[in-house]
Amino acid sequence: MPLSRLSRLALAPLLAVTLTAPAVHADEVVVFAAASMKNALDAVAAGFEAETGHQVTISYAGSNQLARQIIEGAPADIFISAAVNWMDEVEKAGLIADQRRSDLFGNSLVLIAHGADVTPVEIGPDLDLPALLGGERLAMALVDAVPAGQYGKAALETLDLWSGVEPLVAQSDNVRAALALVSTGEAPFGIVYATDAAADDTVTVVGTFPADSYPAIVYPGAVLTGAADAADRAFYEALSSDAADAIFKAEGFAILN
Repeated sequence: MPLSRLSRLALAPLLAVTLTAPAVHADEVVVFAAASMKNALDAVAAGFEAETGHQVTISYAGSNQLARQIIEGAPADIFISAAVNWMDEVEKAGLIADQRRSDLFGNSLVLIAHGADVTPVEIGPDLDLPALLGGERLAMALVDAVPAGQYGKAALETLDLWSGVEPLVAQSDNVRAALALVSTGEAPFGIVYATDAAADDTVTVVGTFPADSYPAIVYPGAVLTGAADAADRAFYEALSSDAADAIFKAEGFAILN
């Protein structure tokens, strides 16, 4: 049935609004990030989603595993590694877009124990770590592949502690898995980042490794060649915003950007 003149007049303003209003289009940002970033990065992503309407999907794992997946063609827009060497591998593969790489955050290395009533120790060459473990396991991320494990092994080697404790090390796929072993009591002690310890109230920091006993812990981030829209670049820029810096600082990260 044809619309009456009155109906056409009533619809005209609605049609004008519909035709002239800008289209709202939500994009997905796919981020591959080191497992140790989960608490802080989840908070940054939630704020970005609320502000922009875009969706942020984050895959957390060991930086080595993520870098290999990216090199093998996994569809990621942004990569944040817990070590420079794994970002270097992605860059060598030609997968960083337009030199969009920067050092974002820093961290430190600590010895944690299960529970709250644990005596602090001084970490140095005189520490009898095997005696401290009492024959039980020391939880660490994979010492030859995952950054947290590599940093931890380097620290123990520098302090001449590695050979004595190597047979007692329980290795995990990433640092959060090592944290979980201590959190659940499966291992009495573990080596993790300071930020991981701060994220779990069932563990206690019993000692901090000397900063000169391991390479500087740097988290580089990069936009990858697979990034296809402005939302990807916007989220990358948001990682260096004052709001993001405040979140990461509150979680114990050093701000490098």
